Amino acid sequence: MQKIGTQSDWIARAQKVLPGGGFGNFDPGIIIRDGKGAHVWDEDGNRYIDYLIGSGPMLLGHGNEEVQEAVFQQIPKGMTFFANNAAGIELAEQIITAVPCAEQLRYVTSGGEADMYAMRLARAFTGRDKIVKFEGGYHGMSAEAQMSLAPDRQVNFPQAVPDSAGIPESVAAEMLIAPFNDFDYIRSLLAEYGDQVAGIIVEPLQRIIPPLPGFLQLLRDEADKYGIVLIFDEIVTGFRFAYGGAQELYGVTPDICTLGKIIGGGFPLAALTGRADIMAHFDKVKVGAEGFLMQLGTLSGNPVAAVAGLKTMEILRRDGQYDRLRQLGQSLMDMATDALRAAGVDHRIVGDRTLFEVVFTDRDVRDYRDVMNANAKRSADFNAVLRAEGVFKSPGKTYPCLSLNAADLDQTRAAYVKAAESLT
Repeated sequence: MQKIGTQSDWIARAQKVLPGGGFGNFDPGIIIRDGKGAHVWDEDGNRYIDYLIGSGPMLLGHGNEEVQEAVFQQIPKGMTFFANNAAGIELAEQIITAVPCAEQLRYVTSGGEADMYAMRLARAFTGRDKIVKFEGGYHGMSAEAQMSLAPDRQVNFPQAVPDSAGIPESVAAEMLIAPFNDFDYIRSLLAEYGDQVAGIIVEPLQRIIPPLPGFLQLLRDEADKYGIVLIFDEIVTGFRFAYGGAQELYGVTPDICTLGKIIGGGFPLAALTGRADIMAHFDKVKVGAEGFLMQLGTLSGNPVAAVAGLKTMEILRRDGQYDRLRQLGQSLMDMATDALRAAGVDHRIVGDRTLFEVVFTDRDVRDYRDVMNANAKRSADFNAVLRAEGVFKSPGKTYPCLSLNAADLDQTRAAYVKAAESLT
């Protein structure tokens, strides 16, 4: 591979070969060259504290030596087989031991793929078609998931709004959209449609918005009442909120859940897992041709990702890891609050100590529309100053990682102060 030295050169090359100049994931105006621990460097050698961490999977930080060693030992033995392998089986055992809802598991390669199969599985199990999704919830790139993901216009619930071209109108008819954290609405929606609904899919923490006390339990109770499959999308929260995920932290067990990011240790791996009687629809012998859900993928459960995930999970099981992660997150949240209060800037810190964001609003944030109606320009300006001060993050999330140190926190505190003062 020919290397041209500057970031601007790489940006120019990308604009010629990539639509929009990027991979579709993140700001194409920055090209990351290296990552180590809690830091990344761009192609011009600028160093940043990384609060993006690959959009979540690098909970241990970049280049963890133990994970690398596990991968280096596996690579000479084979990188993928399209067949069962011991590492993939062992990882499945560890996940099932950790996650409350898990009895059996199937691997895929991405979280979006896992969510797509989860909705299809709910339909196969119940024989119904409709799916309840919450406005603003992110569940990947399938046609169903792209309904009311980030609508820029407010319509009456439960109407679904497609967020992408290329989706047949018929998809919208099978999706029922509800506001997150609205107890009365979900009760009324299911009173009308409950016997037609196959599944309710929900992020236990919707992007950054926590569930109100009792909301997830309400979904559990309503799903039981109408025979609906309750799906927790734990792609983000799994093994981040707690070793058993958000369902462990919140004490509510879904019927099936999806996992990704951390379980692959930085490699492409995701899974869906849940009750054995539901997962049986992947087994043609048990359910017959009519109930069988075909699922396969070239790289599903590949051994390199599996050993990286196994080592990552082993490290997370060590004493004090989650306490430290939450302490780091609390420190960051306090820094942002102190800086913005001192500057007299209206804001809310929204999320969990392991994953949060600053929302520029003077009201509490309960659902997607509260976030949408916040001050987006102020958020963009705040994040631009953070980037200039060496803090690398998503426009809408801050992910702490376990590699952060005292110097990183000091630099972040100073960046928060400068960013807050820039808004006054």
